[in-house]
Amino acid sequence: MRSDEVLKRAADNIGVKALASQLRLSPALVYKWCQEWDAADPDASGARNPLDRVADIARITGDLSVLSWLCHEGGGFFVRNPSPAPMDISAELLANTQRLVKEFSQLLLTVTRSIEDDGEIEPVEADRIRDSWEVFKSTVEAFTIACERGVFHSGGR
Repeated sequence: MRSDEVLKRAADNIGVKALASQLRLSPALVYKWCQEWDAADPDASGARNPLDRVADIARITGDLSVLSWLCHEGGGFFVRNPSPAPMDISAELLANTQRLVKEFSQLLLTVTRSIEDDGEIEPVEADRIRDSWEVFKSTVEAFTIACERGVFHSGGR
């Protein structure tokens, strides 16, 4: 989905005028954000919108903390989709299943080590848990992508 479509859908929830009023912007600008924008088309009626600009910031700086912050503001977390190289996922279903179990075990071990010394999880320990969780999520995502691509399919299609 294009960014202008996302903004239009969101604006439609309360109305463009109400959104513009809350943002202290002109309704005309918000309407323009909700229209397709094309830098190569001088006749395009849309305008470069904040979603495009945030994506540019992340792309240009290579720093995804802006996206993480937005996800946090929305009550969630940013998780990068893995781009598994051919060597990351083999056709060996058992080996990949074992990898999932190994990464999950590592996550549990990280949590256990964090609480065994004093029964609490300190901020630095929480960071280690987050890192382990991110590795586990990426492993599960790579496995799921392989499943969707039919990597583990042995029958004819």
